[in-house]
Amino acid sequence: MQSPSPLQALRDQVVALELDGIIVPRADAHQSENCAPHDNKLQWLTGFTGSAGMALVLRDKALLFVDGRYQVQVRNEVDLSAFDIHHLHNEPLDQWLNASLPAGSRIGFEPLLMVNSQYQALSATHCRLIALTTDPFDAIWHDRPAAPCGAIREMPVAISGESSADKRARVARVLAEKGADFLAITLPDNIAWLLNIRGSDIEMNPVAHSFALLSRDGEVEWFVAPPKTATLSAALISTLTLNDVDAFLPRCQQVAAGKKILLDGDFAPVALRFAIEQHGGEVLWGADPITFIKAHKNAVELAGYRESHQQDGAAWVNFLAWLAQEVPAREAAGNPVTELEAQQKQLEFRQRQPGFIEQSFSTISASASNAAMCHYHSSEKTNLPITRAHLYLNDSGGQYQNGTTDATRTLSFGPVDPQQRLHYTAVLKGFLSMFTLQFPSGTHGHQLDAFARRALWDLGLDFDHGTGHGVGHQLLIHEQPQRIAKKVNPWPLSAGNIMTIEPGYYLADRYGIRIENQVEVVESQPGFCRFASLTLIPIDLSLVEWNLLSEQEQQWLDDYHQQVRDTLSPRVDSEARPWLFAATAPLRVQAG
Repeated sequence: MQSPSPLQALRDQVVALELDGIIVPRADAHQSENCAPHDNKLQWLTGFTGSAGMALVLRDKALLFVDGRYQVQVRNEVDLSAFDIHHLHNEPLDQWLNASLPAGSRIGFEPLLMVNSQYQALSATHCRLIALTTDPFDAIWHDRPAAPCGAIREMPVAISGESSADKRARVARVLAEKGADFLAITLPDNIAWLLNIRGSDIEMNPVAHSFALLSRDGEVEWFVAPPKTATLSAALISTLTLNDVDAFLPRCQQVAAGKKILLDGDFAPVALRFAIEQHGGEVLWGADPITFIKAHKNAVELAGYRESHQQDGAAWVNFLAWLAQEVPAREAAGNPVTELEAQQKQLEFRQRQPGFIEQSFSTISASASNAAMCHYHSSEKTNLPITRAHLYLNDSGGQYQNGTTDATRTLSFGPVDPQQRLHYTAVLKGFLSMFTLQFPSGTHGHQLDAFARRALWDLGLDFDHGTGHGVGHQLLIHEQPQRIAKKVNPWPLSAGNIMTIEPGYYLADRYGIRIENQVEVVESQPGFCRFASLTLIPIDLSLVEWNLLSEQEQQWLDDYHQQVRDTLSPRVDSEARPWLFAATAPLRVQAG
């Protein structure tokens, strides 16, 4: 007898639990952007591999909500006869529930996978939210991978720049100011920062799945699977109270009575709220203070970022010089370089750098129409050749001992048609507008976003992703809280923040363009800031419509390329040096 499909199996659970539907988020208990296979229920259910999404499975239909980055990708991965596709933000689930289901419909959810802000929005609909007490996937996902159990290592103060004891004292002072008795920490990168540790539960994400309770006196209870801590020093372990991860909710219930516990309503699972309030505690809602403290990098961390970007820049130049030689030669020989071959070769160049640990995210190596999917990942099925006839986009980064990198370049190896040239130049102008901008310290990311879009807007074009995100220090590639995007973000930008600048344009079924540098927010004069590039990689100028660039933009490019050439020429392979000098030549030389 054939087993039912994942979708039918979950529908059977809907009926067995006497529900009208079940919500399946792309989430774990830590709201990780990259789920471990054990936690990626949405992918198992739907086939969708993106990093943001949510499904609603009803008795007679199923819906999948994804954001703008994945509107093309989702239609290539999901059975469209089984799932209706909706926009995660433009037509959110709460609005759909009110518009499409009868009042009183019973919708199940897992409290460990839903944060309080989501719970509040969905509770305001006319449907009834039913908190599930067991995981419905336990009964239907028979070959489910085991929960991750990667080893944890310590981050030396020589790299982190501050001891764990000092960090705990700083955060404890914030708790005292807020009148909180405890901070419940559910974000793995915040725990990693606080304890000066790094994990390996998810490839390319150096964090450990765990929870922590920090008291206002600076004491830490750490809830983590025991095998993960086997190699940690006695000096660190002696400063902590350790419990297994499953003890976290019971412990919160135990300490709740008469206490005030600070929870981050955008990231802490609503299960925590239930545990605290049902046992006599008071929840104080507010952002985890670690998130904002962590985003202001100290001098040691900033020096590490700069060094790691020089290492990464050298790897990039070696790779780009190799591509410039191999793409036309191999195409002429009838054996073109492919997306997968290029990303493997780039990884090999990175692996030669002394501080390299692993990639910081899955490389986007995208030729021609594949680049129109801004979060595309090549596979044997989709692997296209890189040729002189098409644009090639590469978005990649590395985890180094002293920093994390993220950069994108769009490249041409042959003739460029006028439309591609116009679109590339508009993206470049948006990129340059951010680097030639001075802004008041404390400006919010959404207040700057339009500068990166202006040249595209002038053409009646736009892109459906953010302009920039925070980047962790040998941590997550997407770090809270700062962001540059259309959506309002309440967190101000100030000196010491690390961000990306990455405008783009994507023409479905044709090509994609993105230019991305990682940046440091620096003080330009008292009360004002600017973006200083950490990324040191030549920008392809063969695609540029020169007469559309201002003198200021041209000067910035010349100055930047001079910096790239001077910094990287001693670090790159000797055979890549001629390509580096040509790629960073002044504009008047490149323009001919």
